[in-house]
Amino acid sequence: MRETNIRTLYDVQQVLKKFGIYVHVGQRIWDIELMAIELDRLYQQEVIDQATFVTCKLVLNREHKYEEQGVKNNDSRSQATGD
Repeated sequence: MRETNIRTLYDVQQVLKKFGIYVHVGQRIWDIELMAIELDRLYQQEVIDQATFVTCKLVLNREHKYEEQGVKNNDSRSQATGD
């Protein structure tokens, strides 16, 4: 299965949805981590091709870094304001 135009987290969700995989754990960063695990399994079982796998993983890595930085920024703001 070859997917094209995978650029966003939503696009990765749509790839997983085609296999009946719906991820909603409660926190976005946890969702991203679980989606990465599910993609690993699909690739290991040769259900998705390498290009789709790599593209999805790159999107997830980018989104994970974005979320980590958001958490760090929120923590530093809380500490600065005494929250």
